[in-house]
Amino acid sequence: MGLIEIIVLAVIQGLTEFLPISSSGHLILPSQLLGWEDQGQAFDIAVHVGTLFAVLIYFRKDVVEILSAWFKSCAGKGHTAESKLGWYIILATIPAGLVAGLAKDFIEANTRGAAVIATTTIVFGLALWYADIKAKENKNIFDIKWKAALLIGLAQAVALIPGTSRSGITITAGLLLGLDKKSAARFSFLMSIPVIGGLGLVMIIKLILDNTAVDWNALILGTVLSFVSAYTCIFLFLKFIERMGMLPFVIYRLILGVGLFALIGFGYISA
Repeated sequence: MGLIEIIVLAVIQGLTEFLPISSSGHLILPSQLLGWEDQGQAFDIAVHVGTLFAVLIYFRKDVVEILSAWFKSCAGKGHTAESKLGWYIILATIPAGLVAGLAKDFIEANTRGAAVIATTTIVFGLALWYADIKAKENKNIFDIKWKAALLIGLAQAVALIPGTSRSGITITAGLLLGLDKKSAARFSFLMSIPVIGGLGLVMIIKLILDNTAVDWNALILGTVLSFVSAYTCIFLFLKFIERMGMLPFVIYRLILGVGLFALIGFGYISA
């Protein structure tokens, strides 16, 4: 991989992992328009590790409090709001894990085309817009109950379809369930920790088993850049989300989806 490819792909991954705009729709453009080769599994692991570090460090206080309370609850020392939140994050992770384990090959074989990505980018962008204008937003993150956590987890499983956006659909679900914007985004980001961590672990094991040669310079640079862009993204998104709402992201998604259809129509990228 060239330096420009490393920088562009790492920054795109870092930004789109947490913004509700879909990483798939963005990653398909440079690869197809510029003829870049697939970045490979090792680089995928590196940029995912960078985004994982970003969310862990940004939410380090929350993570420590939730884990501490969760382990105490496991030891029979009672439940707190933090321990319950830990259990709900685990519950919300299960649907995506099951769907990925049972249908990953089918999803990859049938839903990775540009037309699917363009469609899901638009459809779930409109769903985000609907949630933004219709949601009551009268609950915070500690008001989440197990049914709500499971529903948000089911939404996260749908995000295995490229173009949906994991953060986009989980924030949409959270808003529709009455969470305020910051709480919906916060729960979505905390949910990403076991998801990204599990994905990274699976990819690392596969990499080791395949005995794949890697370019360590590219991996280190990709990790650092994805970390910086993801951390900056989380900070700015949570800082301004209540003020600006979801409309800017909805508009952006609609433009991206229509743009992808236009590129397909003119033959610049394949459907």
